[in-house]
Amino acid sequence: MKVLTTVVSGERRSQPLPDGNWFVGRSELCRIRLDFPDVSERHALLSVSPARVIIKDLNSSNGTYVNGELIDGEAVLDGSMVVQIGESMLRVSDEESEMAAPRVQETAVAAAQDESVGEDDQTPLDPLRELRRNVQEQIQKELLKRMDMKRLTLQGVDREGLEETARAKIRQIVSEVVDNGRFPEGLDPERMEEDVFNEAMRLGPLEDLLADDSVSEIMVNGPRMVYIERGGKLQLSDCQFTDDASVLAVIERIVAPLGRRIDESQPDDDARLPDGSRVNAIIAPLALSGPTITIRKFAKKALTPGDFIRFGTWSHNAAEFMKLCVLLRKNIIVAGGTGSGKTTLLNLLSGYIPKTERIVTVEDAAELRLQQPHVVRLEARPPNIEGKGAVTIRDLVKNCLRMRPDRIIVGECRGGESLDMLQAMNTGHDGSLTTVHANSPRDVISRLETMVLMSGMELPSKAIREQIASAVDIIIHESRLSDGSRKVVAVTEVTGLEGNQIVMQDIFAFTQTGVGENGKIIGRFRPTGAMPSWFDQLAGRGIKCDPRMFDPDCELDFDIVEERR
Repeated sequence: MKVLTTVVSGERRSQPLPDGNWFVGRSELCRIRLDFPDVSERHALLSVSPARVIIKDLNSSNGTYVNGELIDGEAVLDGSMVVQIGESMLRVSDEESEMAAPRVQETAVAAAQDESVGEDDQTPLDPLRELRRNVQEQIQKELLKRMDMKRLTLQGVDREGLEETARAKIRQIVSEVVDNGRFPEGLDPERMEEDVFNEAMRLGPLEDLLADDSVSEIMVNGPRMVYIERGGKLQLSDCQFTDDASVLAVIERIVAPLGRRIDESQPDDDARLPDGSRVNAIIAPLALSGPTITIRKFAKKALTPGDFIRFGTWSHNAAEFMKLCVLLRKNIIVAGGTGSGKTTLLNLLSGYIPKTERIVTVEDAAELRLQQPHVVRLEARPPNIEGKGAVTIRDLVKNCLRMRPDRIIVGECRGGESLDMLQAMNTGHDGSLTTVHANSPRDVISRLETMVLMSGMELPSKAIREQIASAVDIIIHESRLSDGSRKVVAVTEVTGLEGNQIVMQDIFAFTQTGVGENGKIIGRFRPTGAMPSWFDQLAGRGIKCDPRMFDPDCELDFDIVEERR
């Protein structure tokens, strides 16, 4: 007779498992029922026989994991393997071994294989994590008893004072536990102090991930499941929160300083961290698997054109061409999918803007970090608790036209503000920049048409295309490839309108030539041979430019754009 051991939210139970087929899922018809939102109705099939035990994934939404690895189809289990379905852990063993075992190792392998992680980090996690979490909870409860945050705030104690008081209280509590001999062996008191402090005053378990420069994105899918992006690849981290309340507390600490709120009436919001990292949070009733946080980290050091060349994002010729476009005040749209690096590239392009110009930035959540001295930053505002007082991107774009800008930079066009942006580009605000979600340069045109119609203006298609053809000069399309790398795949010029069709030509393009070891994309980003239609105007604008930058067979490694002073 086999025995099924199930661990759900730290609670462990065992049951006999006779031979036969056992459906696992959320449905009441399943013999092994896991009633959780992240579990499919019929998630998996467990086939038990005297010879072997097989787990088969039934095309579930979130997949089935065996020892931390996502299975493709089915897998044969032995008594040491742990099956993870959602937040639940399952283990099938012989009745004799289950009775003899004092404790089963009940958690899955924390993270996928990564070059930067050693073999020791790939072993299954033991019950020490559960013990650490329980001890941390007890210390946090004691901290709340001894530290009256509300009273200290009313007394005018600032943030720094609150943190100093909290550290002292935590250190005192941990010392008392150690002195009384009640601190469990195997746990580090200093590490425990830091974990409790981060949970109480900062962003809890996320602090370590935020400090890790190799992590580019953090995705919290409820308290027990935190994914990270490292090297362009997603992997499950061993970071966990205590419960939903802990995740909600972190969300509150992020949005509160920005004057924003998140509750049942406003269950989602965009925010930012002090270092500029972008944050999106969504909670119940919209998020069924628990409070969800997505953090797009920004590099602590601003990237340079040389960094882009070293990473293979673009070539030296392309960098010089984009510098030329910015100096000539060409209107530029950076396009690409989610996570392709549009905002990073927009920041880089803004560095080419002369310091003598007045720049106005408009964003939903302020992320851009411009280095010029004359910058005015505008940020949209969500509605208040009564549903009033909202200030949209479109409102800000209209307002910034009255602020005497030399350049307008809109963080992202996603709605009716596209019409106002196009009109600004057409009415003397040359050199403006923005980003758009699109799959190709040609799709940018279609997206702009759709977003202009979202403004409520019933304009004919030809009139909209005339506005686009007149306003947009350059489209840069960036993409995140299958190996996790981010590359500029096309630099396209909008040359005009012929009939009802907008005419475009690629100036630079990325061509994939193969796939190397570990799935690395092999290709080359180089000129197409086409020259921009306005190249002959450069001499009259006081700019010297080496035409070899557009030669597909010529790669220059010196500055080929020179502005005459």
